[in-house]
Amino acid sequence: MSSAALMTAQQARVLGGFYFFYFAFVGAFSPYWGLYLQSLHFSAWQIGVLMSLTQVMRIFAPNVWGWVADRSGKRAAIVRLAALISAASFAGVFAGQSFAWLFVALAIMSFFWSASLPLVEATTLSLLGSQAGRYSRIRVWGSVGFVVATVVIGHLLERFGVAYLPSSVMLLVVGIAVYAWFIPEAPVAKHAVDGGSLWDILRQPAVVALFLSCFFMALTHGPYYTFYSINLAEHGYSESAIGYLWSIGVLAEIGAFLLMPRLVDWLGLRRLFLLGLLLAVLRFLMIAWLAQSTLAMALAQILHATTFGTHHAASIALIHRFFQGKHQARGQALYISASFGLGGTLGGLATGALWTLLGAPWIFTLAALSAAIGLWLAQRWLRF
Repeated sequence: MSSAALMTAQQARVLGGFYFFYFAFVGAFSPYWGLYLQSLHFSAWQIGVLMSLTQVMRIFAPNVWGWVADRSGKRAAIVRLAALISAASFAGVFAGQSFAWLFVALAIMSFFWSASLPLVEATTLSLLGSQAGRYSRIRVWGSVGFVVATVVIGHLLERFGVAYLPSSVMLLVVGIAVYAWFIPEAPVAKHAVDGGSLWDILRQPAVVALFLSCFFMALTHGPYYTFYSINLAEHGYSESAIGYLWSIGVLAEIGAFLLMPRLVDWLGLRRLFLLGLLLAVLRFLMIAWLAQSTLAMALAQILHATTFGTHHAASIALIHRFFQGKHQARGQALYISASFGLGGTLGGLATGALWTLLGAPWIFTLAALSAAIGLWLAQRWLRF
């Protein structure tokens, strides 16, 4: 079978379903879990720590599981195991509400939850073969899941209260485990660079610039994923309004994913990557100083199409270009670790520490500055 025809329609549906529930979990957790923790009377620092656990574990777990997967060639088996354990450990949030208890339960859940995505990304791209441009058409189901979860749960919480959030999230974690059970095993393609070392790839200036730029982009989004909903609530937005604003961003992201093949043909991967960083500067300045304007917030959310949508798809494609053959899973794992892991963690923790001291406007202004640094690095050194 040729590399252009490896993925069957059934496999595409399974992968799409996995992405749906995986990012539906993010759509329930990121916008609302901070509000749930606030209802338990945790401090801003405690909220920042607990919200950052999913990012902290992305620093270590993907690399551990990526190494195991590349050594064993058993990506799908690891995804199944990780999904089952993450579901079992999240159930621990129903057993207690203290900071220490939630810390342990979420830490264990996050360690195994974060293992799945880079392995599924590598599996998807391997099965697509020479049709890697179809990636965004499958990954878009993750964005659909995010929107559905954000809107539906926003209305549920507004009607019944934030105390019902853990039960809603639990259902989504179970959905991840169900679809993980059917993830196909993909053959690892042999490539000329298989004989080279991972270090030979990592020391290339373009690869260093790529990882650093992704780190700063994730650092930029740290305050967004941790305190954006709290900031909107403090400006008088209801839970459903907050959900709709999050959904606007992901609907824009969906449009970006669907148009990604044409955008790549038009602008190329490098220009799309740079455009996301440039518009991130504008977006976070708007969030910083225009939060009282619903129209401005809606426009800022539309920019999520580029600050996450095209930027993430371009990053995945660039990682796939630089890390070939047996290095694919570790390449995707390193991307997750450097960006959402290290960058997202530092962004979330710094926000929790500085939120009361600096306030939302200056926190999000610093986020815009972080994107500007990433733009400068990529413009100067990301050349291929």
